[in-house]
Amino acid sequence: MSIKDLGNLFMFAGGLGMFLYGMHSMSSGIQKTAGNKMKELLGILTSNHFMAVIVGALVTAIIQSSGATTVMVVGFVNAGILTLTQAVGVIMGANIGTCITAWIVSLGQLGEAFKAFSPSLYAPLLVGIGAFLILFCKKAKKQTIGEILVGLGLLFIGLDFMGDSANAYLELPIFSQAFALFGSNPFLGIAIGAIVTAIMQSSSAAVGVLQTLASAGGVVTASSAMYISLGSNIGSCCTALLSSMGESRNAKRAAVIHLSFNLIGAVLWGTGLFVLFTMRPALGTMGINSVGISVFHTIFNIVCTVLMTPLKDKLVSLSGVIVKADGEENMDDQSDDAITLRHLDERILETPSFAVQNAILEVVHMGRITRENMERAFDVVMNYDKEKINQVYKNENIINKMEKLITEYLVKISNLSLNEEQHLIINNLFYSVSDIERVGDHVENIVELMDYKEGSKPIAFSEEACRELSEIMDLVMNSFTCSVQAREEVSMTAANKVVRYEDMVDSLEEELREKHIERLSKQLCDPTNGVVFLDIISNLERISDHAYNLAGYVMSEH
Repeated sequence: MSIKDLGNLFMFAGGLGMFLYGMHSMSSGIQKTAGNKMKELLGILTSNHFMAVIVGALVTAIIQSSGATTVMVVGFVNAGILTLTQAVGVIMGANIGTCITAWIVSLGQLGEAFKAFSPSLYAPLLVGIGAFLILFCKKAKKQTIGEILVGLGLLFIGLDFMGDSANAYLELPIFSQAFALFGSNPFLGIAIGAIVTAIMQSSSAAVGVLQTLASAGGVVTASSAMYISLGSNIGSCCTALLSSMGESRNAKRAAVIHLSFNLIGAVLWGTGLFVLFTMRPALGTMGINSVGISVFHTIFNIVCTVLMTPLKDKLVSLSGVIVKADGEENMDDQSDDAITLRHLDERILETPSFAVQNAILEVVHMGRITRENMERAFDVVMNYDKEKINQVYKNENIINKMEKLITEYLVKISNLSLNEEQHLIINNLFYSVSDIERVGDHVENIVELMDYKEGSKPIAFSEEACRELSEIMDLVMNSFTCSVQAREEVSMTAANKVVRYEDMVDSLEEELREKHIERLSKQLCDPTNGVVFLDIISNLERISDHAYNLAGYVMSEH
């Protein structure tokens, strides 16, 4: 191999590297810019099928990989956020979203006639402006814009590098013979597309390379390009299939739905194209450019989505046949972690914006479990129940485990590419998890006070004391409920309610303490029970303090 050949090989490898890095950098910047818009997309996921398709397309357009989107969907299904029927829509939309990259690549291959309008001409300028913004601007938003510009510029420069290095060799007979072979044999063409995509872990990147070769040398035939494009859709399923291994039955089914959808589409279109090219060979052997590939890629994915939308329930049923129900998990045999930790799936870390929202969901879930424990504890105060006391102890262990696991997950998110607002939210979630765990501790303290040992005298309060406890417990329950609601909805209305409840609890706790000490001094109640009463209202006041902290974190985000 000559030095020139080696240089061309290095140029192609470097061009591919810049193309892939440019896609990644642009994707990361767009995600930061999107910010809370991703939260709105997450809410739409639970809506109708059409909206799920739109969300799948938008998310894939942002993260530049249908495989990554489907991996995330597998995570959502595994976490219980999405049903399989909802996942079908997102998966269909993900295939449409990959077309965005194909059209971006087409812009870079406009040719000499449009040289003045070609993005490749302005790519170095984009990199220069982007680098200037990243290095010299202090505002995070401008740095994010710089990141997007650098990514976009590198993407086009990488395409040029690949095209220039390939130009010298695409005229060799072996390339024309290879593409002629791929075009005449649909099985081979589809297999090549699937293998290359599986290796590159991105159908967008695989189709982008195909478009570059098509524009550089003109040796790519229409039939070979179409078969390889069909295969790239199948290859994009590999990431999700590998990701679902060892996960829940529904997670495996989501990956199988992705494979089934793409496989059925490829088989139907592949068969139709083979018949067409057999009847009209000239159509298959004609050349195709990057725009032509973009047009086919887009039509194929949109038509498949439209035709198979009425069959979405059938796809879910088919996944149930492939992944047997015998493997379904028995909830009674699952660990506490598996039952309670709904949203902490590693795959969702692929998209930081979604990871932040999922962390919020899990913290809210932890708050709801703590609230349920609080209800049991308050019932025990009014009516002793040993079974409820034991349940409070059990759930407190779960809450402690959740604190540890959620904190570990938050640490991982904090190391992702986040904007300033998201960093603030994650920092607040660290504190929120700690406050909720402390609420759980105070709830446990309350039942421990009521949990008299065998042979000892049960704790019993007078009618007046019970009425007073009921009053302050209602306030504390409302305060904590509103604090969790404020975190979930980022609601200032709910947060302001917590502030008012906190003032009421503080005043009432002080009043009840004075009245009870007066009763004790007059020997109107049992001293042991009296001490328990004071300890209970002290714990209640501390719960209200932590609820106030939770509301304060939400307020700091406005």
